[in-house]
Amino acid sequence: MALARRGLAVAFTFRNKAARADDVSQDVRAGGVDALPIQCDITQAEDLASMVTAIREWGHRLRLLVLNASGGLERDLVAADPDYPLRMNRDAQLAVVDAVLPLLESPATIVFVTSHWAHRYGDVPQLPHYEPVARSKHAGEAALRERSHGLGARGVRLLVVTGDLVEGTITARLLERADAGVRQMRERADAALPTVADMADAIVGAALDARLPTGHTVVVGRSLADL
Repeated sequence: MALARRGLAVAFTFRNKAARADDVSQDVRAGGVDALPIQCDITQAEDLASMVTAIREWGHRLRLLVLNASGGLERDLVAADPDYPLRMNRDAQLAVVDAVLPLLESPATIVFVTSHWAHRYGDVPQLPHYEPVARSKHAGEAALRERSHGLGARGVRLLVVTGDLVEGTITARLLERADAGVRQMRERADAALPTVADMADAIVGAALDARLPTGHTVVVGRSLADL
């Protein structure tokens, strides 16, 4: 919606919430721009191939890729596959970039969305229930940064947006349930938790700011030093 409000047509993936995807699409189109919802499990190669086909047939130029998918707190998926966090947060992110890269028109931007705990993994204490997510998202960011030179040669820059605990997200609710007090730990009287809208505005603002160099990190919410 933040992209659509700036007049950009948007394609987005969803795994299983078709009704919500349809609602988002209708809201985007009501604003006068096009939307393409694509059912896709990005950990599956066949789904990625179908996604690429759908985007090609859509007919719009592709200049921005936002890597916002994340996983590792889903008990059923992790119980069935302990490596799921790494497959989602590193391997699938790289697979999406590889799949979409031929479609990106220079100058283009890739935005990797992460969290403070993941961005600073290895330097700060971790929340026990979030540690597998942080470790795997940190690995995903590192792997993408290793590719930044090659991306730059194709006219594609890589930006990172890292957020504090975000108000109103399923991650915040699950972490508060698992590690009671984490919300209070991150809140201060003079610094409320960032909202989904704050994150969206930061992502879109970074993506549309041509002055930001490849590798730049945008921080949303309390500073990284406060962890």
